[in-house]
Amino acid sequence: MKTWKKYNGALIPSTPPHFKVDDSSLDKKILEENVSFARWTTDFDCKKVTEFWYVICDKFIPIEDLSRNTRSKIRRGLKQCEVKMTTKDILLENGYDCYSSAFSRYNTYLSPKTIIQFQEEINSFDDSWDFWGVYYEDILIGYSQNKIIDDYCDYSTIKFHPDYLNLYPSYALFYIMNQYYLNENNFRYVNDGARSISHETNIQTFLIDKFRFRKAYCKLNIIYSTKVRLLLSLIYPFRLILGFLNFGIFIKLNILLKQENIRRSYER
Repeated sequence: MKTWKKYNGALIPSTPPHFKVDDSSLDKKILEENVSFARWTTDFDCKKVTEFWYVICDKFIPIEDLSRNTRSKIRRGLKQCEVKMTTKDILLENGYDCYSSAFSRYNTYLSPKTIIQFQEEINSFDDSWDFWGVYYEDILIGYSQNKIIDDYCDYSTIKFHPDYLNLYPSYALFYIMNQYYLNENNFRYVNDGARSISHETNIQTFLIDKFRFRKAYCKLNIIYSTKVRLLLSLIYPFRLILGFLNFGIFIKLNILLKQENIRRSYER
């Protein structure tokens, strides 16, 4: 299994967070891949509360044990929508409208993928990926791309078309997927990803509040390229001032500084 992958100009592990990664020769890998840094975590799901975490669920909660409000919205979602496994071809043909419409609502400096980039990414996925779709009257209104490794499932990318949110597709999708992976197939846990640094997201709070996901705390490790390490040494003392500059190149710099501040939190 390939240990590292490029993501937004960095190297990150392609393995589950509970796996120990090979962090040797990272300086060489950073040069070879021409990236700004390599980032990985250790001490996964430790007892100590830290500044970095993954949002996971390791126990299926039956619908009757969830809150009354959540039960109602799951049932309404399942009544109005159909949730089922789908195929790569279906996502290639019908997924981009859902993706681009969802992305238009994000508060992020990142640019949306073009339809060509979207299709190239989908086509690159191998047999270790599951695809789920949420349908309303045969219209794809939501989907999930899930990476499967042994008894681990990464909810890698999930999108919902904003025009259909009143049908509660998110409640239906998460309930069915959790049931499938955690109850029917006894997976170790499902993972909705790490703490977001680059943009605001409400999905992790939603999962914690509604479906009893929890934060699995860990330690953030980073090795920078020579240029980025030098840049950080120059601007880190001014991070509070730079934090007021939320435009242009300063958006990326503030994300970099926020990440570095999290890394340094383990040394304090």
